Amino acid sequence: MSDAARLYSDRSRRLADRLARVGPAISRAPLQEEGSLVRMIGIKLEAVGCQAPIGSRCRIVAGDGNSLEAEVVGFSDGSLFLMPEGHLRGVQLGARVVPMHTGSTVAVDEQLLGRVIDGAGNVIDRGPSLRCMHHMPLRGNSINPLHRSPIREPLDVGVRAINALLTIGRGQRLGLFAGSGVGKSTLLGMMTRHTDADVIVVALVGERGREVREFVENILGEAGLARAIVVATPADDSPLMRVHGAWRATAIAEFFRARGQHVLLLMDSLTRFAQAQREIGLAVGEPPVSKGYPPSVFSLLPTLVERAGNGTGGSGSITAIYTVLVEGDDHNDPVADASRAILDGHIVLSREVADSGLFPAIDVDSSISRSMQNIVGREQMSRARELKGIYATYQQNRDLISIGAYQKGSDESIDRAIGAAPHIRRFIAQEQSQKVSMDSSLAQLEVLSDLFDGTGGA
Repeated sequence: MSDAARLYSDRSRRLADRLARVGPAISRAPLQEEGSLVRMIGIKLEAVGCQAPIGSRCRIVAGDGNSLEAEVVGFSDGSLFLMPEGHLRGVQLGARVVPMHTGSTVAVDEQLLGRVIDGAGNVIDRGPSLRCMHHMPLRGNSINPLHRSPIREPLDVGVRAINALLTIGRGQRLGLFAGSGVGKSTLLGMMTRHTDADVIVVALVGERGREVREFVENILGEAGLARAIVVATPADDSPLMRVHGAWRATAIAEFFRARGQHVLLLMDSLTRFAQAQREIGLAVGEPPVSKGYPPSVFSLLPTLVERAGNGTGGSGSITAIYTVLVEGDDHNDPVADASRAILDGHIVLSREVADSGLFPAIDVDSSISRSMQNIVGREQMSRARELKGIYATYQQNRDLISIGAYQKGSDESIDRAIGAAPHIRRFIAQEQSQKVSMDSSLAQLEVLSDLFDGTGGA
């Protein structure tokens, strides 16, 4: 064999050895396939020529070179249905669609404390950029219900009526039900400032844009923001961004719970989350089943809510308070009804009470904390039930009392309620800046209960 032939044979053998070593790795590497945008109807995008699993993300490259991310929400006949995360300006027919082959995760660590971010995790305050070192799954992982720590410890929220009459347990999920303009955001702000928690995570989902700055500056303030993380997705954000705002806030709360800390998660509002999911569901062709809401809404609500609560093995906790907008003051609204069934209690803010000048406008006889009987003593429970019963009697007969149709002495329970009503209203009333501790709330409840114990009124 000539020298040239021998040299060629050696080079061929070395090349074959290299290919044998890298061949398996090449065969396992996914091919980067691209598709193209073929249809856009409303906010639903349809792409062909590429494949991606549900919940994954794709990058859409517009004609001007700009790009935006979209989430895969469905597929049919070889087409992918995408929901954009941002605005669709510049997107045109035939735009490139590149699957990203990455799961949806949330970057999180202590750097987030005191910051305001959007549903995609981008900083929207004037602070420096973030480089978080830890990641959590956006949609979380379910917890075995038998492994959760039970609710055994009361949580001081700094609001007298709630501490004494509707005691919340650490790790409880509570709904704040109210119509528009009744004061739910203000009450939420009071609880944000006064609650004893290590970390506070606030999700402002689908609310007016001006409310974000007002909540951060006026309600939270510098002291409150120092231990809080605000995730803001106002009403002009895309439906997917609003949904992701709720998921992201919950994932952030889960991170701190896993570190053994006690987290207060406040979401305003759960209704806007449901409405954003309704827009997504209807856009991809889901049939409406109840007042325009598709089935996916009622399956996602418990999925979101169940992520809160106590952790496993004595770890931290997430006490979650969700505001529920009762449209038209209809408490049988589908979202309100579904939320009431999956939460551990509800506080009802009444427009009628608010119009009477009482703040917070809590309708105590329509509100309930399902965990209260497991975390308070028998004496407090008895006093709270007695006070609520007296106030309910007054509310039921208030019209007769107001027009003078009731004659004093006709009914002993009504006479007692008439005498007690002004004192109960003063007990419920509380200034926004005022904090009433748990011990002080219970002491005042005892004084109020003794005042009407067998006296027939004040």
